[in-house]
Amino acid sequence: MKTLTVGELKAQFSEVLDQIIKNGKPVAISYGKKKEKIAAIVPYNHVAPKMARPLGPLKGRAKCIIHDDFSLSDEGVLQA
Repeated sequence: MKTLTVGELKAQFSEVLDQIIKNGKPVAISYGKKKEKIAAIVPYNHVAPKMARPLGPLKGRAKCIIHDDFSLSDEGVLQA
């Protein structure tokens, strides 16, 4: 993993993003006199959810029924 200081990252931000897009490798960011690694820029597909989140244990059993006589005024919404 390539490591850059904050100053280097600021000066080369567009180029760094281009490299991440091209090779898909994360870039570490170091900070301070000790150049301690504090963060990383990773491609979005490394952190994006892989699949849709399931509904849960009530999938297929839950229902939502709204009756025809249901009414709620603006005042009722504010008080709820």
